[in-house]
Amino acid sequence: MSQLAKENNAINLSQGFPDFSPDEKLKSILAKSAYEAIHQYFPMPGYAPLLDKIAALTFDSYQRKADPHSEILITAGATEGIFAAIQALVSKNDEVIILDPAYDCYDAPVLLCNAKPVHIPLQNDFMPDWEAIGKAMNSKTRMIITNNPHNPSGRIWKETDFIQLELLLDLYPDVFVLSDEVYEYIAFENPHISIHQRPKLLERSISISSFGKSFHITGWKIGYLIAPEIIMREIKKVHQYLVFSVNSIAQYAINDYLDIVNVKDLSAFYQHKRNFFRHLMQQTKFELLPCEGSFFQLASYASFSYENDMDFTKRLVRDFGVAAIPLSPFYADNKDLKCIRFCFAKQEDTLSEAVNRLVQL
Repeated sequence: MSQLAKENNAINLSQGFPDFSPDEKLKSILAKSAYEAIHQYFPMPGYAPLLDKIAALTFDSYQRKADPHSEILITAGATEGIFAAIQALVSKNDEVIILDPAYDCYDAPVLLCNAKPVHIPLQNDFMPDWEAIGKAMNSKTRMIITNNPHNPSGRIWKETDFIQLELLLDLYPDVFVLSDEVYEYIAFENPHISIHQRPKLLERSISISSFGKSFHITGWKIGYLIAPEIIMREIKKVHQYLVFSVNSIAQYAINDYLDIVNVKDLSAFYQHKRNFFRHLMQQTKFELLPCEGSFFQLASYASFSYENDMDFTKRLVRDFGVAAIPLSPFYADNKDLKCIRFCFAKQEDTLSEAVNRLVQL
């Protein structure tokens, strides 16, 4: 869709990255860092001071004590962390539960293990269907992948969802939870509940976080993973031969930036953008679905078009100059709900001009 947007000179609200600059303070830190003696390999698990800062951030955010030396790993983006965790823990003929609609980086590492992705659709409100998940679990199930706040729907799990997950995993003590929480600091009216806050699940969970998403620096490709030491030892074996160590200057700059930034401000920053975009979109024919977190907004066009979502989004780009993402590719069976996803991590002028074009539909 980004390529199609470029070809048609369209406003790109499709791919999940901001069109605004990172914090000037972070850029200044990065510029100064270039003159430091930090241009060679950092230690394989990550820059030690940054690991300490992540441990402190995790405790401050969730009251979880994570050992920075044995339970935290800096990764080349969240995607590498997800890949390394799956490769380390999933074996041939195992099964991995994936909740659709799902981000597209989950399937490939499962298939490369010669394991089986088992796709379970979320309910119509994009919350987990625990009865269906329970029926899919069996002795071959090795992992369940969760994503909260959720991409693409923007929904956030409730306490009852975690209780249901805990009850289910009581029946399957060998199943791991891979918790994709890259939008953890972008939650609005309802607080984000993290896997870090679930004592019953900590010994079998791997959390995935993203500095790229949190600090508007997706191109830096830097995230981190937290897991118990016994699990982390296996993940590090994959990480070592996958990338060995992560961008030294990025780690060094983020370490200094964490001294002056407050991640708790991020929710208000994006809530303003969400509210601004939703208010503008009331002028259009679209029905907006709930958005509780992340920087994505789902919109239904079912009331005014019978087109499938692939054709609809292509027409939106070519005829109206706005790029969005169809929802069907997030489903293993390409389920078409007549919904598309907009990214509102954009400047207000960008969002205003996009809606001016969408009003013409």
